[in-house]
Parts: sequence; C-alpha cells; structure tokens
Amino acid sequence: MSNSAGPRDLVAQARENWKEQGWADAASGMAATTSIMRAHQILLARVDAQLRPLNLTFARYELLMLLSFSRDGALPMRVIGERLQVHPTSVTSAVDRLERDALVARRQHPTDRRAVLVVLADTGRKLAMRATRRVNDHVFLDLGISRAAADELTDLVNGLRRSEGDF
Repeated sequence: MSNSAGPRDLVAQARENWKEQGWADAASGMAATTSIMRAHQILLARVDAQLRPLNLTFARYELLMLLSFSRDGALPMRVIGERLQVHPTSVTSAVDRLERDALVARRQHPTDRRAVLVVLADTGRKLAMRATRRVNDHVFLDLGISRAAADELTDLVNGLRRSEGDF
C-alpha cells in the first residue's frame, strides 16, 4: 500500500530492519543483493513481455542469438552450453523446442561423429532479428537509467562476477 508520498522502498526498509537487528555490517550487502535480485525480476518480466508474443523464452532467444552471431550459424551442443553457461539438459530442452518450431535443426558434425551441430534456420534468424528489435526498442534502449549509469552498473556488477571467477 502506498501513501501520499508514494510507494515505500521495501529494500530500504529491510536495510533499516537489518540495522535495528544489530546486523549493520551486513545491511549494505543485503540491500545490494536484494536490489539486484529485484532488478533481475523486473528486467526479466520486461524482456518476457516482448518475447512471449513471439513464442520465445529468454533462454531460446539467447540460443538463437548465439547461433546468429556464430560464423556459420551453427555450433556444437557442447559449445552452446559452455557459452550460455547452462547445463547440457537445458540446452537439449531449448534445442528440442526450437527444432519443433523449425527455427533450428540438428546435424551431424562433419568431422566429429560424436558431436551434434545445432544449425540456425532462416526462419530462426528472421525471428531472432524480430525479437531483437522488440527487446532493443522496449527494454535495452530505456532501462529507466541513463546510458552512463547503465555502463557504470555493468562495471560494478562485473566486479562481483570477476571476484566469483565468472570470467
């Protein structure tokens, strides 16, 4: 519920509660973590709202874009998992759905009989570009913060990612 001053910042309230409980040293970290997680929810909802009408999830969209950026529009399943940093089961599930929708096809690797290539179909490339226009126009071009702030935020989050060995 909001008052005449506008909605309450629940993360700020949680930070104050943390301090009142004697956890002041952890309050900033809790607030940062909670803020990032809430921002993730907000951004994912915005992206999903753009992809859903195209019958795409973010995971399938990422896979289509990864293939579209590859030199030949094809990558081995293993490489897809590594680049998207997801479990092989998740890759298989996404490829199954994209293949059912005729957006990608599986092909035997020409030089490695054990490997399966995922090949981007023309319909997949067109859908990926259409989805990108929607996400660019309705999410990436207007995050609700300036471009400079977005760059600064990226740098800050990259520091956390780097400290955890993400790259």
